[in-house]
Amino acid sequence: MFFFDKSKECPVNTDPLIRNLWSVVRLSVRVMAVLMTLVIIWGIFDVGYVLYQRLTTPPMFLLDINDILATFGAFMAVLIAIEIFANIIIYLEYEMIHLKLVLSTALMAAARKIIVLDFKVNTYEQAFALGVVIIALGVCYWLVCLHPFTNATADEALVRRAEEVEAGETCAEDDGSTPRPPSASA
Repeated sequence: MFFFDKSKECPVNTDPLIRNLWSVVRLSVRVMAVLMTLVIIWGIFDVGYVLYQRLTTPPMFLLDINDILATFGAFMAVLIAIEIFANIIIYLEYEMIHLKLVLSTALMAAARKIIVLDFKVNTYEQAFALGVVIIALGVCYWLVCLHPFTNATADEALVRRAEEVEAGETCAEDDGSTPRPPSASA
Protein backbone atom coordinates (compact mmCIF):
# COMPACT_ATOMS: atom_id res chain seq x y z
CA MET A 1 0.00 0.00 0.00
CA PHE A 2 1.03 3.59 -0.19
CA PHE A 3 3.49 4.40 2.52
CA PHE A 4 2.26 7.55 4.15
CA ASP A 5 2.99 9.35 7.35
CA LYS A 6 -0.09 9.30 9.54
CA SER A 7 1.08 12.43 11.32
CA LYS A 8 0.71 14.53 8.18
CA GLU A 9 -2.73 15.69 7.26
CA CYS A 10 -3.71 16.45 3.70
CA PRO A 11 -5.95 19.46 3.41
CA VAL A 12 -9.02 19.11 1.25
CA ASN A 13 -8.36 21.07 -1.90
CA THR A 14 -10.79 23.94 -2.36
CA ASP A 15 -9.76 24.67 -5.95
CA PRO A 16 -12.77 23.80 -8.16
CA LEU A 17 -10.54 22.85 -11.09
CA ILE A 18 -8.64 20.27 -9.03
CA ARG A 19 -11.88 18.87 -7.58
CA ASN A 20 -13.34 18.55 -11.09
CA LEU A 21 -10.19 16.88 -12.38
CA TRP A 22 -10.34 14.37 -9.51
CA SER A 23 -13.97 13.70 -10.45
CA VAL A 24 -12.92 12.94 -14.03
CA VAL A 25 -10.16 10.62 -12.79
CA ARG A 26 -12.55 8.77 -10.47
CA LEU A 27 -15.11 8.44 -13.28
CA SER A 28 -12.37 7.06 -15.55
CA VAL A 29 -11.39 4.50 -12.91
CA ARG A 30 -15.04 3.45 -12.59
CA VAL A 31 -15.22 2.95 -16.36
CA MET A 32 -12.06 0.85 -16.12
CA ALA A 33 -13.72 -1.28 -13.41
CA VAL A 34 -16.72 -1.94 -15.66
CA LEU A 35 -14.46 -2.79 -18.60
CA MET A 36 -12.35 -5.11 -16.43
CA THR A 37 -15.53 -6.91 -15.36
CA LEU A 38 -16.35 -7.47 -19.02
CA VAL A 39 -12.81 -8.74 -19.63
CA ILE A 40 -13.19 -11.21 -16.73
CA ILE A 41 -16.50 -12.51 -18.09
CA TRP A 42 -15.03 -12.76 -21.57
CA GLY A 43 -12.02 -14.57 -20.13
CA ILE A 44 -14.24 -17.11 -18.38
CA PHE A 45 -16.00 -17.84 -21.65
CA ASP A 46 -12.60 -18.14 -23.32
CA VAL A 47 -11.45 -20.68 -20.71
CA GLY A 48 -14.59 -22.70 -21.35
CA TYR A 49 -14.09 -22.46 -25.11
CA VAL A 50 -10.42 -23.46 -24.92
CA LEU A 51 -11.27 -26.42 -22.70
CA TYR A 52 -14.15 -27.46 -24.98
CA GLN A 53 -11.95 -27.11 -28.06
CA ARG A 54 -9.12 -29.19 -26.52
CA LEU A 55 -11.46 -31.93 -25.32
CA THR A 56 -13.37 -32.30 -28.60
CA THR A 57 -10.37 -32.61 -30.92
CA PRO A 58 -9.14 -36.14 -31.59
CA PRO A 59 -8.28 -38.01 -29.47
CA MET A 60 -11.51 -37.14 -27.69
CA PHE A 61 -11.40 -36.22 -24.00
CA LEU A 62 -7.62 -36.53 -23.79
CA LEU A 63 -5.31 -33.62 -23.21
CA ASP A 64 -1.63 -33.58 -24.07
CA ILE A 65 0.87 -31.36 -22.29
CA ASN A 66 0.40 -28.47 -24.75
CA ASP A 67 -3.37 -28.57 -24.22
CA ILE A 68 -2.91 -28.52 -20.46
CA LEU A 69 -0.50 -25.59 -20.69
CA ALA A 70 -2.92 -23.67 -22.93
CA THR A 71 -5.71 -24.29 -20.42
CA PHE A 72 -3.50 -23.22 -17.50
CA GLY A 73 -2.56 -20.07 -19.40
CA ALA A 74 -6.22 -19.21 -19.95
CA PHE A 75 -7.04 -19.83 -16.27
CA MET A 76 -4.12 -17.72 -15.10
CA ALA A 77 -5.11 -14.87 -17.43
CA VAL A 78 -8.55 -14.75 -15.79
CA LEU A 79 -7.01 -14.83 -12.31
CA ILE A 80 -4.69 -11.95 -13.24
CA ALA A 81 -7.69 -9.99 -14.55
CA ILE A 82 -9.46 -10.58 -11.22
CA GLU A 83 -6.39 -9.31 -9.33
CA ILE A 84 -6.29 -6.18 -11.50
CA PHE A 85 -10.01 -5.68 -10.84
CA ALA A 86 -9.30 -5.93 -7.10
CA ASN A 87 -6.61 -3.25 -7.49
CA ILE A 88 -9.10 -0.96 -9.23
CA ILE A 89 -11.78 -1.49 -6.59
CA ILE A 90 -9.38 -0.86 -3.70
CA TYR A 91 -8.29 2.36 -5.40
CA LEU A 92 -11.91 3.44 -5.85
CA GLU A 93 -13.04 2.58 -2.34
CA TYR A 94 -10.04 3.61 -0.28
CA GLU A 95 -8.22 6.18 -2.46
CA MET A 96 -5.01 4.19 -2.13
CA ILE A 97 -2.97 1.69 -4.07
CA HIS A 98 -2.46 -1.59 -2.24
CA LEU A 99 1.20 -2.17 -3.06
CA LYS A 100 1.28 -5.77 -1.86
CA LEU A 101 -1.65 -6.61 -4.14
CA VAL A 102 0.02 -4.91 -7.10
CA LEU A 103 3.25 -6.84 -6.49
CA SER A 104 1.41 -10.13 -6.04
CA THR A 105 -0.44 -9.48 -9.32
CA ALA A 106 2.89 -8.90 -11.06
CA LEU A 107 4.29 -12.09 -9.52
CA MET A 108 1.23 -14.01 -10.72
CA ALA A 109 1.68 -12.63 -14.25
CA ALA A 110 5.35 -13.62 -14.23
CA ALA A 111 4.44 -17.07 -12.90
CA ARG A 112 1.90 -17.44 -15.71
CA LYS A 113 4.63 -16.62 -18.21
CA ILE A 114 6.91 -19.25 -16.66
CA ILE A 115 4.13 -21.86 -16.75
CA VAL A 116 3.37 -21.33 -20.44
CA LEU A 117 7.00 -20.68 -21.46
CA ASP A 118 7.92 -22.70 -24.55
CA PHE A 119 11.63 -23.38 -24.72
CA LYS A 120 11.30 -24.25 -28.40
CA VAL A 121 10.40 -20.61 -29.07
CA ASN A 122 12.06 -18.71 -26.22
CA THR A 123 15.80 -18.54 -25.67
CA TYR A 124 17.60 -19.20 -22.43
CA GLU A 125 18.38 -15.48 -22.19
CA GLN A 126 14.66 -14.71 -22.10
CA ALA A 127 14.11 -17.35 -19.43
CA PHE A 128 17.02 -15.95 -17.41
CA ALA A 129 15.64 -12.40 -17.71
CA LEU A 130 12.22 -13.59 -16.55
CA GLY A 131 13.89 -15.27 -13.58
CA VAL A 132 15.63 -12.02 -12.68
CA VAL A 133 12.29 -10.18 -12.88
CA ILE A 134 10.67 -12.75 -10.58
CA ILE A 135 13.52 -12.45 -8.07
CA ALA A 136 13.25 -8.64 -8.17
CA LEU A 137 9.49 -8.78 -7.62
CA GLY A 138 9.95 -11.25 -4.78
CA VAL A 139 12.51 -9.00 -3.09
CA CYS A 140 10.19 -6.00 -3.51
CA TYR A 141 7.30 -7.97 -2.00
CA TRP A 142 9.52 -9.03 0.90
CA LEU A 143 10.63 -5.43 1.50
CA VAL A 144 7.04 -4.22 1.48
CA CYS A 145 6.16 -6.89 4.03
CA LEU A 146 8.99 -5.65 6.26
CA HIS A 147 7.47 -2.16 6.49
CA PRO A 148 5.76 -1.80 9.90
CA PHE A 149 2.53 -0.43 8.42
CA THR A 150 2.15 -3.42 6.11
CA ASN A 151 2.79 -6.01 8.83
CA ALA A 152 -0.85 -5.67 9.81
CA THR A 153 -3.20 -7.83 7.84
CA ALA A 154 -4.51 -6.37 4.63
CA ASP A 155 -8.05 -6.32 5.98
CA GLU A 156 -7.01 -4.36 9.07
CA ALA A 157 -5.11 -1.88 6.93
CA LEU A 158 -8.04 -1.42 4.56
CA VAL A 159 -10.48 -0.95 7.42
CA ARG A 160 -8.12 1.56 9.04
CA ARG A 161 -7.72 3.39 5.71
CA ALA A 162 -11.49 3.46 5.14
CA GLU A 163 -11.96 5.03 8.58
CA GLU A 164 -9.28 7.61 7.79
CA VAL A 165 -10.89 8.50 4.46
CA GLU A 166 -14.34 8.82 6.03
CA ALA A 167 -12.96 11.00 8.81
CA GLY A 168 -10.88 13.02 6.33
CA GLU A 169 -7.80 12.49 8.49
CA THR A 170 -5.06 11.66 5.99
CA CYS A 171 -4.58 11.25 2.31
CA ALA A 172 -3.11 8.24 0.55
CA GLU A 173 -0.10 10.12 -0.72
CA ASP A 174 3.26 9.48 0.78
CA ASP A 175 4.46 13.01 1.33
CA GLY A 176 1.16 14.84 1.61
CA SER A 177 2.04 17.15 -1.28
CA THR A 178 -0.76 15.92 -3.53
CA PRO A 179 -4.22 16.93 -2.32
CA ARG A 180 -6.81 14.30 -1.65
CA PRO A 181 -10.03 14.53 -3.67
CA PRO A 182 -13.15 15.38 -1.70
CA SER A 183 -14.96 12.25 -0.51
CA ALA A 184 -18.20 13.34 -2.19
CA SER A 185 -16.61 13.40 -5.65
CA ALA A 186 -18.04 11.41 -8.56
